[in-house]
Amino acid sequence: MKVLNDFFCESCGTTEEHLLESDVRTVRCKCGAEAQRVITSVNFSLDPLKGHFPTATDKWAQWQDQRRKKANLEDAEHG
Repeated sequence: MKVLNDFFCESCGTTEEHLLESDVRTVRCKCGAEAQRVITSVNFSLDPLKGHFPTATDKWAQWQDQRRKKANLEDAEHG
């Protein structure tokens, strides 16, 4: 099975992605040296509005309620 992995070359200091078989540990870098497979962190974010991160959704809802109440008070004072 092919997977996307990062490979780091110590010779030139670059990191490149390659879609290769899962057992591949080294590749040839563009500089000609051998690049080693490295484990990198996954980059992800949770969307608070879709319920994946309930505490953020709750905070956002409370913030919206406070904004609405403040706007209503200001309207009542000026209206």
